[in-house]
Amino acid sequence: MAAVTRVYTLALVAEMLDEDPDWLSQICDEMEPEDGHLWIYGPNDQQIEGFTPAGLDCLTDIVREYKANPELIPQPPRRD
Repeated sequence: MAAVTRVYTLALVAEMLDEDPDWLSQICDEMEPEDGHLWIYGPNDQQIEGFTPAGLDCLTDIVREYKANPELIPQPPRRD
C-alpha cells in the first residue's frame, strides 16, 4: 500500500462533491481508518474529519449508494 501523502478535510470534500457537509459526516460514520476516514486533532481539542484519496473514492461510492437507495438514510438537503 502506498503511503498517504495528503488528506482532504470534510469541508473541502463537501465542496468537491457539491454535497452538504453535515450529511457527508452522517454517512461516513460507517467508514473506518482502513477506508481512508481519519480524524485530525489540533490544539484546544479541535477535531477535523479528513479523507485520504482512497477515502474520497470510498465516500463517493457511499454517496452514490445512498442516493440510489433513498430509504437507507435521509437524503441530503436540496442545494439551490
